[in-house]
Parts: sequence; C-alpha cells; structure tokens
Amino acid sequence: MRPIDATLLVIAKAPIAGFAKTRLTPPFSPTEAAGLAAASLLDTLAAVRDSGIRHRMVAWTGDLARAERADEIAVALADFEVVPQSDGSFGERLAGAHADAACAGLPVLQIGMDTPQAGPELLAASAARLLACGDTVLGPATDGGWWALGLTDPAAASILVTVPMSTARTGELTASALRRYGCRLHRLPALTDVDTVAEVEPVAALRAGEFARAVARLRAARLRTTV
Repeated sequence: MRPIDATLLVIAKAPIAGFAKTRLTPPFSPTEAAGLAAASLLDTLAAVRDSGIRHRMVAWTGDLARAERADEIAVALADFEVVPQSDGSFGERLAGAHADAACAGLPVLQIGMDTPQAGPELLAASAARLLACGDTVLGPATDGGWWALGLTDPAAASILVTVPMSTARTGELTASALRRYGCRLHRLPALTDVDTVAEVEPVAALRAGEFARAVARLRAARLRTTV
C-alpha cells in the first residue's frame, strides 16, 4: 500500500491515576479510570501506526513513568515523533501542536486519545478525504465537540485559541471559526468520545482491542464482587 502523504497528530496525556479520565470516577477508581485511558491510547497509537499515513506525531503531556501501562505505551511511542505540548489553555496547546506537526510540510490530521473505536481504516479514509478536498475536514463528536480536525493550511489552527473547549458547542464554534478564517469544511463521520461512564460500554462494543478488553476485565471483576 502506498503511504498517505499526511501527518497524523495525536494529542495525548499520560494516563495517570487522578490525572486522566477523572469523570469516570466514580464508579471506577482513579487507577481503573487511568487504566481505561491507557487502553484507549494504546488502541489509538496502534490504529495510527497501521493506517499507512506517512508521518506520525504525538504531542505529549504528563509523566510517562507514572502512567498506567507505562512500559507498553513507551514501546508504542517508539513508532512516533513525540513532542511536548506547549503551555497555556487547551486551545493554545492544540494550536501549538499543529504548528509543530506542520514542520513536516504535510497536511495535518489531528485526533485525540478518546476514540479507541477509530481503527486504521477510518483514519486512512479521513486522511485521504483531507488530501482529496485540499482544504479542511472536521469530525464531529456526539457530545457536541469534535474528534478529528484536518488542515492543509497550518495557520488555520490559530483559530483554536479562540474556541471554548470541552463544551456542548465546541464543534459548532470550531466550524464557525474555521469558516470565518476562510476554510471550506468537509465533514468526517461522527464518533463518540469516551468522556463519561455512559459512553464506556457502547464504545467498547464497537471494536475489539485493548479498550474493549480492559472494559471486559472491569466488568468481570464487578460481577465477581457481587456474587
């Protein structure tokens, strides 16, 4: 398969107990929630690696040594260019990561680590869509945010600084800001981010992988405690 001439940028943070997926606690313990974040990240990195996209980058924050499944994550990260996230708000860190990724001179498709159901085929198709449209792609999330943003003009990422993040209108506001900048938007499939407990089981059912196995182990452990 011919490599896809794009950069796939993953925004990631160390899955540390009390630092990652805190909205899953309770009912999960901080360690269990971080374990789910680690599993989701491992699935995401594997999907990116197998997508056929030429350049792979992770913008990273947090102490990997303190993370759940740190050794496995370190092995997976060896297939990526890893850069530190900049300081500032989430929007500022996103914009900074896009600027870093743009140094490769390729269109950039950016995703997070909260959609373990996004397999290599979807990522490859999303990058191909970005290249075909020659402008901008946006993948909406079912909670009103977005799970993927692809840009052929790296300067357009500057609008992310102006958009309120993690709200029910983040996707809408991002799209509006991009249009004002002059981007022509093309839509990617909608996905569900794993942010709350209600989203864990439905997402786990969509694709076999580390996240689905981690959820199954937690489910089995809870059944044992109730018997």
